[in-house]
Amino acid sequence: MKTSDLIAPLRAVLALVLALLLALAPVAPALAQDTGAAAEAVDYGDWEKTATRAEGEIENRNIGDERLDELRGQLAKWRAALLTAQNANSARIATVKEQIAALGSPPEEGATEAPEIAARRTELADLLVKLQSPGIAAEEAYRRADGLIREIDRIQRERQADELLQLWPAPVNPANWPEAAIGISDTLLRTWEEARDGWLDKSARSEFLNNLPLILMLIAIWAGLTIYARGWIERFVDRVQAGGSEARRRVLSLLASLGQVVVPTAGMVALTTALVYSGLLGEVTKRIALALPYLGFTLFVAVWLGGRAFPRTQGEDAVLPLPPERRTEGRFLARMMGLVVAVDALRGIAMDEQAYSDAVTAVATFPILVAGGLVLIRMGRILRLAREAGTQSYVLTLLSILARAVGAIGLVAPALATFGYVAAGRALIFPAIVTLALITLVLVVQRLLADLWAMVSPGDDAADREGLVPVLIGFGLTLLAVPVFALIWGARLADMTEMWTRFREGFQMGETRISPTDFLLFAVIFAIGYMLTRAFQGALRTSILPRTRMDLGGRTALVSGTGYVGIFLAALAAINATGIDLSGLAIVAGALSVGIGFGLQNIVSNFVAGIILLIERPVSEGDWIEVGGVQGIVKSISVRSTRVQTFDRTMVVVPNADLVSQQVKNWTRFGLAGRLIVPVGVAFGSDTRKVEAVLREIAEAQPLVVLNPPPIIVLQGFGADAMMFEIRVILRDVNFSLQVKSDINHQIVRRFQEEGIEIPFAQSEITIRNAEEIVAALSGPRSSAPEVVADPETNPKGGRKRAADPT
Repeated sequence: MKTSDLIAPLRAVLALVLALLLALAPVAPALAQDTGAAAEAVDYGDWEKTATRAEGEIENRNIGDERLDELRGQLAKWRAALLTAQNANSARIATVKEQIAALGSPPEEGATEAPEIAARRTELADLLVKLQSPGIAAEEAYRRADGLIREIDRIQRERQADELLQLWPAPVNPANWPEAAIGISDTLLRTWEEARDGWLDKSARSEFLNNLPLILMLIAIWAGLTIYARGWIERFVDRVQAGGSEARRRVLSLLASLGQVVVPTAGMVALTTALVYSGLLGEVTKRIALALPYLGFTLFVAVWLGGRAFPRTQGEDAVLPLPPERRTEGRFLARMMGLVVAVDALRGIAMDEQAYSDAVTAVATFPILVAGGLVLIRMGRILRLAREAGTQSYVLTLLSILARAVGAIGLVAPALATFGYVAAGRALIFPAIVTLALITLVLVVQRLLADLWAMVSPGDDAADREGLVPVLIGFGLTLLAVPVFALIWGARLADMTEMWTRFREGFQMGETRISPTDFLLFAVIFAIGYMLTRAFQGALRTSILPRTRMDLGGRTALVSGTGYVGIFLAALAAINATGIDLSGLAIVAGALSVGIGFGLQNIVSNFVAGIILLIERPVSEGDWIEVGGVQGIVKSISVRSTRVQTFDRTMVVVPNADLVSQQVKNWTRFGLAGRLIVPVGVAFGSDTRKVEAVLREIAEAQPLVVLNPPPIIVLQGFGADAMMFEIRVILRDVNFSLQVKSDINHQIVRRFQEEGIEIPFAQSEITIRNAEEIVAALSGPRSSAPEVVADPETNPKGGRKRAADPT
């Protein structure tokens, strides 16, 4: 296991970013690229030589990984060019196909057609074959290149798996210790000898003495930046947190705390420079000196992340809810993780280049793996405590799963190394440590961006930090971190770029290949069409339709219908622009339409009813309607349902199918005028003509009552207790019917009192038969009450009842 394996994830991340940028770069030009010119750029002779050479080298099982990576890169470039060449002459091919279709269907067997038509059909068919040949050749070559790339990927994955499962000499076997001791002591001795030989060399010593002032200055800079600057930076961070808003203090504190990484790393660079200028370094010591900035950066980042995850003061923005002693332990464990990674890197730098045996490497690595496993076990325990101390949340649930996984890795990895699977143990310990660091970094960056959003957003900082935008930012950071996690856990950069290539290639639908570029173009064109539709709707609603004689309901229906038509046309334009052929989906759509028809029949019926309502407009916004026992004002009509606000201010959603299939009473559809009937009861014996005259005066006195036609007073009939009259009037605005009815009733009470007209109330007469017998029974002698006599035998607690002797 080489030292480069430790920094491979970092290099892979940078390489992945560059690969994505290079992959995205040709997307925009590709939209306007002439595919015919791209096809002509492919030299199939060179491709044949490259493919044949690659096939011969792949068959050689002794080929190195570096050569495989080089071959794969060459084949990937050819594959990208061949993919573009598959669309050669696509526009011309489409035109020729349309020409052939314009000639009509070929004649059936035995039938003939005009010689001119037959000759033209043959000519176009030959032209079509000629135009399609470059694309067919490109597709065949593309399949060959793709197959070779997959074969290389398979070989590299098999080699990676074999390396992870390689059985090394067991580090706990005492038989391997003498050889390991010799290797370790040889490394230490060689380091000492290189330093001693450098000092004994007169030229090196002379160079050292000449550069001594510069070396001393660099050492002083290293001491100041690495040893003493930490306390200065911490005090500066405390002063930064003294003023301003909460979000501003957190942002400035985080930015200032980055000095705990940048400043000491600069000090390590000064130390490396001093060691190089000394001229006393040999091969091993120079490698160690050059690696000091990397080793220091690893340790300083671990300390900084530990301080952010386990702060000294538990504020509202703390990542984990833990008591002070557990936070102290967490910071210590974070330092130990960084130290474990740095020590293993230092071991590799000093020993890997000397080609020691697997036994030496296994014994030298085993203590580091054990230390890393113990640190992970303790960190998993702290994470579980944070899960138990915090409230129930999705993040803490994931934290609990992470804690169990970290603890399990801390146990399994050293156990594997104990039995000789040192590579497998390394593949678990160090990715787990880097994963914890990356998770912490993602949380820190997410909180930083949330605080920046809170700073630029008006309102409460806490509410802004928990708003939709910070949540989406965190989700985006998590998605961006997924490829990095994959690289950390052993995924090859080639695998990631291959996935991206497959994603860019898209998928085949019939004779059309749909790629992310097509989706992007579809989204852009549809968005443009949608915005134009909304702009036209706004112009209709505010500028054009108010100047017409169309009523409010008609205007609303026209604006809604324009929106549906515009969205439909925008979708058609986007599909046509991307070149998506939907004919291949006709059979599938026909099969699915049956099931969809049964499952969505209510929704479809409501949709059709909504279209009918918009066209016929039996109901419009602002109408007072009554349907299915619901009575209120129509507030809005959509495609699926209609919202009705009842008079008690509740909103009722009525399916449009009910408005079409049921009886609907619309009080205000063709005008606000409406009839009001007020029933009135008067006592028997009253002068009916006088009552009619009084009621007519009351009705005509109402300001909202229409006098043409005049109010009608009707003697409706005779009830059990009263003569029933009705006042029937037409109101100018039926919306005020309840108010008018109340005013009429008040006037009726007042005028009837003035005119001496009695308003009857319900009375009942009861006739009792054999009343004399009932009276005699009630006035007879009263019976004696029973006497209570104590009887301890039958009722020891009270007594028993015994009727008194009537004699």
